[in-house]
Order: sequence, then structure tokens, then C-alpha cells
Amino acid sequence: MNLPQSVKEPGAEKYSIAKVFGECLRAEMEKHEDFYFFSPDETTSNRLSEVYEATDRAWVRSIEPWDVHLSQSGRAIEMLSENVLFATLAGHILSGGRGCMTSYEAFLPIISSQLDQHLKFLKQTKEASWRPRCHALNILSTSCWQRQDHNGYTHQNPALISSLLSKPSNEANCLFPIDDVAAAAAWEFMTRTKDVVNLTTFNKIEEPRWIDINHARFQLTNGGASVFQFASDNNPDIIVCGIGDIPTAEALEGIKLAKKDAPDLRIRFVGVAALSYGAIGTTENKLKPNDFNDYFTPDKPIVVNFHGYPETAFGIFSHYASPYRLDIHGYEDQGSTTSPLDELARNRCSRYDIAASILERSGRYGFMRKYQDIVLDNARYASQFGVDE
Repeated sequence: MNLPQSVKEPGAEKYSIAKVFGECLRAEMEKHEDFYFFSPDETTSNRLSEVYEATDRAWVRSIEPWDVHLSQSGRAIEMLSENVLFATLAGHILSGGRGCMTSYEAFLPIISSQLDQHLKFLKQTKEASWRPRCHALNILSTSCWQRQDHNGYTHQNPALISSLLSKPSNEANCLFPIDDVAAAAAWEFMTRTKDVVNLTTFNKIEEPRWIDINHARFQLTNGGASVFQFASDNNPDIIVCGIGDIPTAEALEGIKLAKKDAPDLRIRFVGVAALSYGAIGTTENKLKPNDFNDYFTPDKPIVVNFHGYPETAFGIFSHYASPYRLDIHGYEDQGSTTSPLDELARNRCSRYDIAASILERSGRYGFMRKYQDIVLDNARYASQFGVDE
């Protein structure tokens, strides 16, 4: 895979995160005969169909001439039951094999209780010195709530993120690659880690490319966060943070809008690639309080745009900073079958909401109404025409 060592114009070009994961899955299957891929019937719609270049779907009944990608020796296990898929994957992993599961974000909470049991087992195995370490149980969470253009409110639920981050056993990582390069770094992390669960969340649409491979790897080995210099000023008045692909893109656009209204405002952008129990970063490399202060300053306001529920991010950030500094945006359980920007605005995650928060939190009052009017105008347009204005 050709991964850039530098990105000359961050955000200028768009690439598919899902396609990178598809390519990684194919390469993993070609490299390891014990690697199995578990999925409901959305492998192609999730843009992961590259797996079929390495294997077929497992199929034990008769195969007709019109059937495609079916084989009795296939290592792509497809069944419309997340419960059965997870149980089979967990058994395979605990037996020493390799594998990965995918599903729509809204359906993954179905396996929450099963994940609890798996995490408990991992915790117990650490007390048995004779038990060999097993490969990470990796889950790809797709079709996220921000882009449910056709499914709407019924297909919106980032609850599994909150569930995994609440486990004191500290054996779960939630990864949020923001572009195709970060996706490749996330896959490297997922396939090298042991005795953990890795939940990696991303959208199927093409996303702007923001960072190079060295930056992406740095985040996952140095506390899960980094300053994006291309979007940051020295001696900032306020910190803006993005966690997730679309939340990051919206936060960066929000910075641009705020800068137009307040050109003298100094802003720093911090990207977060991973969260674990009680911390920014991974289970093996959490962000230290001193490093948090280096990134987020000891006293400046912090505006966060998060992929999941705001309370989840608030609980983590409040371990590092006074709650009075924090303004957390995230999924607020508001939805409909509507346009992407309107969906974000309903949950206060749009660029206009971020811009308004930046200005309000930095003492530039009076802009809230301006951005509220923009959001309302777009909502009316989306309701009438089904697309953003």
C-alpha cells in the first residue's frame, strides 16, 4: 500500500477509508490462512468487497451457475445475525486464530453482552501464566449515524463505544481513523495487539486526507493525540478537538468559519485517534496529564466534536481538565431520514455549531443567532429538496 510520507495540502483530496480496510483485509487473508472475516450481508455495501479477491463466502449448499463468490472453503462468513457471527469469531480467536468482524454501527450494540463476557475472559486469562496470549478481537463499525441519508433515525446508535469505554478491565480500544492513511495505521495497530478488543469506527464515504503515515502512527504510539499544525496557531486562545472522521472534518471547517468572523482569534486543533478506559489513547499507551496540558494547555477552553455520545467524551476529558473548560459536541439521539448536514446540525455537530461554540467560548458573543439561522435555512431546504443547500 502506497502511504504518503507527507501531505502537501491537507484536506484537498478525498480517499476511501473503507477501501483501505478492504485492501488490508484482503492482504491479511492472503498472508494468514487462519484469518476469517465475519460479516452480515453488507460486505459490498460497506465497501469491503476486496476480501472476495482473496476468498469466497462460506457456503455448504449447492452452488448455482449465477452465484458469485461462494465456496465450501470460503473464509468470509456471512450471516444476518451479529450474535452468531461474534460467538463464532470469539471462539476462533480464543483458539489461536485470527479474524475480524464488521457490521453497521446501529446493530453492533446487539453483541454488547457477549463482548462483556469476552472481556471478562481476557481479564481472567491474565491470571493464568500458562495461557498463551490471543490475537485481538477486531471489529469494524461502519454506516455511522452522521451519514444515514436513506435509513435515518432507526440506523443511528453509537452506544457500543460508550459500553466498551466504561469497562474498568481496560482491555478495549476505540479507534477513530480520520482518513485513509490513519486507517492503514489503525489496521497495523489492530493486527499487532493481543488480548484486547479493538472497535474501529469509520464512514463509508470518501473523506479528506489530512495526515501522513508518520503522523498517524505517532498518534497511536504516543497517547492517541496530536496537534495538527496546519490548522493551529501559536499561543492559542482556545483549543478545538476532533474525534472521528466526519467530526474532525466538521471541526476543521468550523475553525475556518470562526476565523472569518474573528480573524485575530488564535486556535489550536488537536486530533484524537484513540480512546480507552478513562483516557485518551490506547490501553497500552494512554495520554499522560502533562502531555494533555502540552496539547490542550492548562487553562484554555476546549471545544470537542466527538463521534459518540457527548457524556462519554465528557467523562474522559474531565479526568484531565476542569469541566468548566469543556464544551463537548456529539450524538444527542436526534435524527430523521434527512440530509447529512441537517443530521449533524440536529445533534449540534455541524461546522456551524462548532464555529458558534468557538466564538462563544472565546468571548466573541453575538454570533450564535447567525449560525442558528444558517442551520434553520438549510433544514428547510433539506426538508423540501432532500439535499443540503
